[in-house]
Amino acid sequence: MDLRIQQSVLSRRPAAVESGPFILGFDPATDSPNINYATPRPGAEITASDVASLVGAFRSASRRPRLEYVVNCAPALEELLLAAGFTVEERHEFLTCSPESFVSPPPVDGFVVRQPENRAERAAMVAAQGEAFGDAFEVSDADVDRLETLRQQGGFEMAAFASDGPCAGAGQAVPPGGGVSEIAGIAVRAPYRRRGLGGTITAALSRQIFESGADLAWLEASGDDSWRVYERVGFRTAGRRLYIRL
Repeated sequence: MDLRIQQSVLSRRPAAVESGPFILGFDPATDSPNINYATPRPGAEITASDVASLVGAFRSASRRPRLEYVVNCAPALEELLLAAGFTVEERHEFLTCSPESFVSPPPVDGFVVRQPENRAERAAMVAAQGEAFGDAFEVSDADVDRLETLRQQGGFEMAAFASDGPCAGAGQAVPPGGGVSEIAGIAVRAPYRRRGLGGTITAALSRQIFESGADLAWLEASGDDSWRVYERVGFRTAGRRLYIRL
């Protein structure tokens, strides 16, 4: 399971660059460390020299050195990174769902969960996610372009719209690779929480993933409330991931 998750991340790094046993993804449209990060090849032997070369590759690209990876795929790497001055950002457990464990929740009255149909709806989706995560910002064309590119490449997007119009929440999933797709960005704006929308959005994305032929959806939960949401639609704890930066 860990190997499949790690391989799926490797397969979708933007503008991928190799540095020894690492794959770096550099997005020329943004310097966000949440998008520009490295991940190790599963099972590769990694040395302190490899870590030093990795840092140099980030510096050459004018990006902050940062990694995200499944812990069991490189169990000795964290010690090397800490010795090189890296700091742990977060440790997350990830959950997985298969067609066999998937549970479809009932619809939520007063809302429709569907794919956004145009740029205006995609902009509303991005804005809702930003607000829900406590990071309200002015949505740019690049933000909308990124969603449209996701869909063009075979990814999925889903938004919840209230009957009176506003986008209440949203989420997306990356294009499946090796039968695996990651669900991310599940967010519901504060006025619309505790109605089941998070689970409904997650389930709608999971359904699309499985209908595409993939057999494994995965995501990360940030707290007890989100864990319960995901478990209700069939997700189960499967492993751990590390976020670490210099």
